[in-house]
Amino acid sequence: MSVHPPPASPGDPPPASPVTVLIADDEELTRTGLRTLLSARPYLDVVGEAADGTEVLPLVTRLRPDVVLMDVRMPGMDGIEATRRLRAALDDPPKVVVITTFESDDHVYDALRAGADGFVLKRAPADRIARAVHLVATGDSLLFPDAVRRLVTARPSPPGPLPPLPLTGRETETLRLMAKGLSNPAIADRLTVSLETVKTHVSNVLMKLGARNRTQAVIVAYESGLVVPGNDT
Repeated sequence: MSVHPPPASPGDPPPASPVTVLIADDEELTRTGLRTLLSARPYLDVVGEAADGTEVLPLVTRLRPDVVLMDVRMPGMDGIEATRRLRAALDDPPKVVVITTFESDDHVYDALRAGADGFVLKRAPADRIARAVHLVATGDSLLFPDAVRRLVTARPSPPGPLPPLPLTGRETETLRLMAKGLSNPAIADRLTVSLETVKTHVSNVLMKLGARNRTQAVIVAYESGLVVPGNDT
């Protein structure tokens, strides 16, 4: 049976330098399908494939993709450990989007804590997967904030009170808006400040929380009680 790539969506991002992508999945059929749907988008360029987590770091070092679309469960080395190794070995690692079968999987939470930037379901529509990769590449908003919130809040609460986060008032406001999934321009509009000011606030939040990306910062915000489910929408 032949596979025809889907047509580009009218809502696709405008043409620019394509985002380069490495696909990591142990199932060849899945890799082929993902390559087909991503390559149909002019703003995405699949530059390689890995069949196991052990192949990811050598391929990333050689190909320098912008984003790794990483299966969370692989034999040999899973996507969690592969993500950790990327973060530990490279000064400027690629973004990582975990692709998974089950949204509530503890492995997804562990991958986000290891430094993955977001996740998407394998059964998601082609447009959603492609846009997830593109969104993570831009790096200025949170991928699927409601799903991240559900993952974090499903975890047991830590015992006892936690120390307050070492953030200024504006940085706290910025983090709360990040938890809603707002992009940097949207945060700038909400706070009536410049885009450069928001970028500075976001950078300070990540540095003070020891977070590698927005997703990790938002996880810390939920785990610390700064952002409370039900009060963040």
